[in-house]
Amino acid sequence: MSDLVAKDLCVNLQDARIVQDVSCTVRAGEIVGVVGSNGAGKSTLLKAMCGLIPAASGSVALDDRKITEMTSIVRARTIAYLPQRHVLHWDLSLYQTVSLGRLPHVVGMDRLTQADRDAIRRAMETAEISGFAERQVGTLSGGELARGMLARALAVEAPFLFADEPIAALDPYHALHIMQLLRELARSGRTVVVVLHDLTLALRFCDRLLLMQGGRVVAEGSPQEVLAPVRLEAAYRVQAEYGLRDGEPYIVPWRRLDGLH
Repeated sequence: MSDLVAKDLCVNLQDARIVQDVSCTVRAGEIVGVVGSNGAGKSTLLKAMCGLIPAASGSVALDDRKITEMTSIVRARTIAYLPQRHVLHWDLSLYQTVSLGRLPHVVGMDRLTQADRDAIRRAMETAEISGFAERQVGTLSGGELARGMLARALAVEAPFLFADEPIAALDPYHALHIMQLLRELARSGRTVVVVLHDLTLALRFCDRLLLMQGGRVVAEGSPQEVLAPVRLEAAYRVQAEYGLRDGEPYIVPWRRLDGLH
């Protein structure tokens, strides 16, 4: 599998510069976390790297081929995207909703092959939602729906998965499960880019982090390097407590820099 390379990427939304001069490489088989405060440009960067919104300048390329030059079908088979907000236009069953992840591979949903059905089953089992298959998505809790949308992205079986805050609506058990799943996907050879606000999970599960501030990547490297106290204070305006549990690190944001808890 090839690396995805962004070079001097700039993105404007409504005449405002949201992402500024971002250059980074997402290497095959790794899980990269994108972290930063609200409004730092994380979601916009993800969309631009997937080719979902245009860049004002710069480029994103795979095998030296710009993703904007790919057909929409090829791009959809290559990069699965899980958005932060889940917009559902039809009250389908959860199985039907997850099945939409196979659209890049089929002509019509009435032509699902056995391979498609197997991919759907695997995705639902992985996200632990098989028991909800026949329920209408409108009856699901926020956490159940979030796992369903992840299953839809997994059903694509694309080599790249870009996930924007996939654990935001999940309880701690399922948040840990999803992060373990994403790490396993990377270890199996797929490439994962994930926006996270939970710094402990970013520290524990990601191979590398990109720290964004004001639309720029201000730090890139190992989680321990990127989430060092001085960088955390500059990007988040908080002080944190650091520790180890069972040999793994954790961070607890403890105090705002204005002195308030």
